[in-house]
Amino acid sequence: MALNKVEICGVNTSKLPVLTAEEKAELFRRIKNGDEQARELYIKGNLRLVLSVIRRFQNSSENADDLFQIGCIGLIKAIDNFDTTLQVKFSTYAVPMIIGEIRRYLRDNNSIRVSRSLRDIAYKAIYTRENYMKQHLKEPTVTEIAQEIGIEKEMIVYALDAIQNPVSLFEPVYTEGGDTLYVMDQISDKKNKEERWIENLALREAMQRLNSREKHIIELRFYEGKTQMEVAQEIGISQAQVSRLEKNALKSMRNYLRP
Repeated sequence: MALNKVEICGVNTSKLPVLTAEEKAELFRRIKNGDEQARELYIKGNLRLVLSVIRRFQNSSENADDLFQIGCIGLIKAIDNFDTTLQVKFSTYAVPMIIGEIRRYLRDNNSIRVSRSLRDIAYKAIYTRENYMKQHLKEPTVTEIAQEIGIEKEMIVYALDAIQNPVSLFEPVYTEGGDTLYVMDQISDKKNKEERWIENLALREAMQRLNSREKHIIELRFYEGKTQMEVAQEIGISQAQVSRLEKNALKSMRNYLRP
């Protein structure tokens, strides 16, 4: 995907306007009053934001014009749904929506078929997980499943991801005794941190709302990639306490980030 061209979808990117904070505030006030001209000006003033987002998809085979158009849809949705009382920057709110719109487009247009070998690994992992839960009455980690079936944990994660549609990291996968296990509890990703810098804008804002202990746990878990047991040992509390504090922190962050 070429992103070095000046014109995308008939828009000269070298001449896109840059709005000041005062101009943005005034335009949004007019937008809330039904001013369509102000809405158009606000859209044009944020097209550079769309350009910055689609650069992260530059390794995609999709046409840059198509991604730009889809990104603009996400931008418009963000403008129409943004709540100025949230006390958060518009870009912090808009970027995840633009990314989500582009990812949905790429997912819906993905023609890749999952190989039989990947399906076999995924189903074997699922079967092993169910048996483990029956025997131990708890959810196994990916490492425990990998040891049981003799397959690298990275391949198991890849296979399970291949047979299902992408889900949120906050998607619950198991609940017992009131404690819910989420997708993110099972996966520790230390790769491609640079590629996630845009999402981190919103996450960092949400983390500022946490108390010092909750913030420390989130940093250890999701920025340093440590397990709940490792976090518990480091800060001197039980793994169950870490789990509860982590889930409370994530709930607070979701409430803050929710449109």
